[in-house]
Amino acid sequence: MKKYDNYVSNLRVLERADREALDNEFIIGGIIDKFSIQFELGWKLLKELLAYEGSRASATGSPRTVIKEAFAVYPFFNGELWLEMLGDRNDMSHIYDGNAAKKLVGRILKEYIPEFKCLEEELNRMYGDMLKSM
Repeated sequence: MKKYDNYVSNLRVLERADREALDNEFIIGGIIDKFSIQFELGWKLLKELLAYEGSRASATGSPRTVIKEAFAVYPFFNGELWLEMLGDRNDMSHIYDGNAAKKLVGRILKEYIPEFKCLEEELNRMYGDMLKSM
């Protein structure tokens, strides 16, 4: 599945964020941008998998609806954290303060990247080779 492959590929880059100079504003901006892309890839991957599962929520164009449905369908899915990610992703365009950006990067590193990795592992466990054949 192309969406899964893109999700994993981008995550491999984002996972290296903690090895960068976190006092550099360009690095901070890059991490935030990669997070935004990863979030988009994640909810769209979920949307496609929910469609495969027959969910009507997948017909919407709303990340919030998809996240709430994924929470109902997948027992491992942390819907509350994904809704927080959605809020942070939506607020990113309003971050003008360097301290707020650093705080967001801290959250990306400590909470969001592990959650992205968890989703990858659980989907791989649940769907296995089917992800490669879709």
